[in-house]
Amino acid sequence: MTFVQLIECRTSQFDAMNRLMDTWVEQTKGKRTATHALVGKDRSDASHIVEVVEFPSYEEAMRNSNLPETDRIFRGMVALCDETPTFLDLDVVRDERPAEATVRRFFAALAAPGELAPLNDLLDEDVHSHDPISPQDVIGLDSTRAEYRMWRAAFDFGFTVEDVLTQGGRACARWTWNATHHGDFLGIPPTGRQVTMTGMTLFRFTENGKIAEIWWQDDQLGLMQQLGALDELEQ
Repeated sequence: MTFVQLIECRTSQFDAMNRLMDTWVEQTKGKRTATHALVGKDRSDASHIVEVVEFPSYEEAMRNSNLPETDRIFRGMVALCDETPTFLDLDVVRDERPAEATVRRFFAALAAPGELAPLNDLLDEDVHSHDPISPQDVIGLDSTRAEYRMWRAAFDFGFTVEDVLTQGGRACARWTWNATHHGDFLGIPPTGRQVTMTGMTLFRFTENGKIAEIWWQDDQLGLMQQLGALDELEQ
């Protein structure tokens, strides 16, 4: 279970504390178990500092706390504080990641049977799509849907989303695409072949959470080889 430690303190020496934390990061390279750390300064009280540190589990957090470097830095931190820091230990019981949910819904919608969904709940009206298979960037919701319909007309397919990483207003997904070639694709008549392609897609989001820009990277050369399009060139 993900574990979060909330540390609050008051200090008039924030710059010195920041340098102290940089020292701790340097000294504990390869030893730290934290996966994410965030430091905030109270807008109404600049001396009020809050640090949020995320760990994979409580046990990993305790292993981090028991490092000798952590003990030394903590004593230095206390010396810089105007009062004793407070700690709050939290087991994460709910972790919402809206960008990740949007990405997974997007891939599911692309592969859903029947007519392609409008996608206007996922894509911005002025969405930009960058795909190496297209000579130009595709701009706008209608044009982007037309591009997806081209793929759907050529293949019955599904995505397995292996990983989704999010940061700020962007997300990156690693996926595997499994398909059956049943329609014309870039001049290649239907082969009935089972094909597989792996790739990664980067997403940029608008402030309202819709997808504003998409960059596709995938093994299209491998796909063409599986479809037999390179057979004559290889002979």
